[in-house]
Amino acid sequence: MAVNLSESSSQDSSSFQLILDSFLSSAGLPFSEVLSAERIARTFARHNGLFGAHGVYSTAVMVWSFLGQVLRDGKEASCQSAVARVVSYNQLTGKTVPTGDTRNYCRARAKLSVPALRELSCEIASDLEAAADESWLWKGRHAKLIDGFTFTMPDTELNQGEFPQAKTQSPGCGLPIARAVAILSLATACVLDAAIGPYKGKQASETALLRTLFNSFQSGDVVVCDRYHCSFMMIVSLLKRGTDICARLYQKRKPDFRRGKRLGKYDHLIIWTRPQRPKWMDKITYEQIPKTILLREIRYHIVENGRRSQAMTVITTLLDEEHTKADIAELYGFRWNVELDLRCIKDSLNLGHMRCKSPAMIRCELWTTMLGYNLIRATAAGAALLHQIRPRQISFTTTFQFILSAWMITACRQVDHQILKALCQTLANQIPACEVGNRPGRIEPRVIKRRRGTYPLMQQPRQVLRDRLRNNTT
Repeated sequence: MAVNLSESSSQDSSSFQLILDSFLSSAGLPFSEVLSAERIARTFARHNGLFGAHGVYSTAVMVWSFLGQVLRDGKEASCQSAVARVVSYNQLTGKTVPTGDTRNYCRARAKLSVPALRELSCEIASDLEAAADESWLWKGRHAKLIDGFTFTMPDTELNQGEFPQAKTQSPGCGLPIARAVAILSLATACVLDAAIGPYKGKQASETALLRTLFNSFQSGDVVVCDRYHCSFMMIVSLLKRGTDICARLYQKRKPDFRRGKRLGKYDHLIIWTRPQRPKWMDKITYEQIPKTILLREIRYHIVENGRRSQAMTVITTLLDEEHTKADIAELYGFRWNVELDLRCIKDSLNLGHMRCKSPAMIRCELWTTMLGYNLIRATAAGAALLHQIRPRQISFTTTFQFILSAWMITACRQVDHQILKALCQTLANQIPACEVGNRPGRIEPRVIKRRRGTYPLMQQPRQVLRDRLRNNTT
């Protein structure tokens, strides 16, 4: 049952403080005001998500423990390990110690409000973006990177119903798979918003998911994306919001630099005409779209020693001469950062394959992971501002490891305040020292030397294989 915030405001806020302390907020880093304990309590109350105010598994404890689950891997990510951490925390803080049974923990975790988790995650990213230092921006503008990814989940009937496996896989042999699109900040590397849907089906493409996230773009923003989003309709939709775009030319469009208004070598202005109405768009909306748009097209070459040069053709709505060809090439070059950010989320935070067994809990796990990722990025941004460097110069993995190393100590407020503050200050000073290495030309083959096992891949349903074992058939 939901709890009225006015009845236990101070208690809820005090409980939610353990979430912030776990991410070194007590170190007095900049941006600590971006997310307060009172704000978390208000957000969950607004979505009727407060529960267990006087119990062992309260909302605050569940958010904290689930964050600890998604930030870990292996045995440390299990529900039994999460319950063990709650037992240790309650013992150290003098609270009621729960039993080791995971059923109560899982029932309480299922009560977490997905809209509240999403709102919290997006608010952290948006507020941090608004407070970003001027030196982190691209020519004073907020650049937002877009890319899509996929992830799998346990093979349950509920997951298969909403996120069916690929049709190329035999029934019972594949895994449910979902498609997601994320918007990330170039300045802070935070996830500003994301949308998920089935891997295949009607309105399941990356562009369809991106259309549901248009409210995340503000006037004056610059969107940087790959060629998949370089379409007439997408560019017009962003221009209507006052947002510029920089994208690689779609492969089916052939550039011709002999046409249009020449601005320089491989740099000209061209006109695109409106295509036929797509099936997903109604006639009234289609008629409101302009018949032509003026765009800028450039081509530049990426040259690496010992490798063949690669030609890149980029389309942008940055038409003024203030932005040179080199500026636009540099801006599109930053797009690779979104690939690295999503790799961190999928590999370091285990988003490549989720653990929950229902679509509702898959969404809860997704936004808890995004919340943890943004909190780690906020910690790195605070440390970066103190040491006059950019957040992207700080290693995400290192920040992540320092936070986990002090997870239990910083959450337990029974520790002497001066000792706790000294610990957080030490970690905050250590984080910026681990900068991302500049390793141009590094090439690593995607192979492994140590094989994990010799078991063959499953090509028949598990029940069929069990029956064959019982009948001693091969």
